[in-house]
Amino acid sequence: QVQLVESGGGLVQAGGSLRLSCAASGSIFSINRMGWYRQAPGKQREFVAAVASAGSANYADSVKGRFTISRDNAKNTVYLQMNSLKPEDTAVYYCNAIITTNQPMSRNYWGQGTQVTVSS
Repeated sequence: QVQLVESGGGLVQAGGSLRLSCAASGSIFSINRMGWYRQAPGKQREFVAAVASAGSANYADSVKGRFTISRDNAKNTVYLQMNSLKPEDTAVYYCNAIITTNQPMSRNYWGQGTQVTVSS
């Protein structure tokens, strides 16, 4: 069984920063793509950022230049450094990863979500 556990959400004022972490655990053989999505109230879940196993990253236009995604392959952990936060960044942030287990079987996994609230 594989789990993704997020941490680091919270309440911050506009212009502030937060760092999200997501650690994968369980019967993991390898982790391909890791990323972050978010869902604001009344809206669909949207892509925020993703990073490949080799380190190449891509971002949603709305967060480019403000957010930075990184990963520590030794710890099976992905991070999202969020700077210059805006009220419109308020959402539940979900970690996502494509993981191959020891069975072996590859599938898409999601974390439980962590709330980020940016006050104006």
